[in-house]
Amino acid sequence: MDKKKVAVPLVCHGHSRPVVDLFYSPVTSDGFFLISASKDSSPMLRNGETGDWIGTFEGHKGAVWSCCLDTNALRAASGSADFSAKIWDALTGDELHSFAHKHIVRACAFSEDTNFLLTGGVEKVLRVYDMNRPDAAPREVAKTPGSVRAVTWLHSDQTILSSCTDSGGVRLWDVRTGDIVRTLETKSPVTSAEVSQDGRYITTCDGFSVKFWDANHFGLVKSYNMPCTVESASLEPKYGLKFVAGGEDMWIRVFDFHTGEELACNKGHHGPVHCVRFAPSGESYASGSEDGTIRIWQTGPLTNDDVDMTTNGKVKVSAEEVSRKIEGFQISDERKIKEEDLAD
Repeated sequence: MDKKKVAVPLVCHGHSRPVVDLFYSPVTSDGFFLISASKDSSPMLRNGETGDWIGTFEGHKGAVWSCCLDTNALRAASGSADFSAKIWDALTGDELHSFAHKHIVRACAFSEDTNFLLTGGVEKVLRVYDMNRPDAAPREVAKTPGSVRAVTWLHSDQTILSSCTDSGGVRLWDVRTGDIVRTLETKSPVTSAEVSQDGRYITTCDGFSVKFWDANHFGLVKSYNMPCTVESASLEPKYGLKFVAGGEDMWIRVFDFHTGEELACNKGHHGPVHCVRFAPSGESYASGSEDGTIRIWQTGPLTNDDVDMTTNGKVKVSAEEVSRKIEGFQISDERKIKEEDLAD
């Protein structure tokens, strides 16, 4: 059957150490983009549809644990073990700002309106930086019970979600008051948290479990036991009919959202899978692994009835459009040398 056929992914090389975080931009006028964080200290930007390398952000001096793009894919952010979070120009690769922290930064997230950057890490403090006044002191929203593992925004930037590396549960904070408005209880620490594209669900991973929560009323909607310890999961964004999950057994599995039935098991990575994310089009998803590679897996149209809809809505990115993003982007000396050698 088609759903069991062997998938052949696009393999994206470039990182020299494990890939620990992935983030897709929304669809922009130039298509959509994929940024990756790695322990090699150099986040990379790619064409989200083809996986083609666009540029590398150079400046961190320690492992990069988290990365994200703003809504327009014009700025990137990264959080690092060098005790800093950095803002980058996603068109040129230039470092725009560096925010010093007192310990490792494990998580970062742009607000939906792109005006704020949220960070969290080993300091156990959630900070919000004003992108319109980057030199101003950040607002410290709250002290968390433990080292922060994941952060994101929801409810039109009125609520902050955070999880800890050493305790279970997801905490939801009111941005205005800094108070916890709800805790989503889990037995194990939550390693991944994602708000669905339509704002309806929060997808979390803890231990052997993938859970889906109502993002507005906070009730548990679905909970599925996984074949192994999972580190990351992502819900298909257009129709929400399936989700992907990856973890310690090196495989990426596709499941039916409504029943939990396993639809596919994709093998190819040579190390545990640290992160999986669906592209905004829903027709592909990316996985990042301990083996240092990113793999982009095609899912295709969801049903025969949806073929016309998804094909017409698919964003084709031309070479000219991508060149706009590449032009002026800093390229490492090593890559320049390789390109010069090829030219000769």
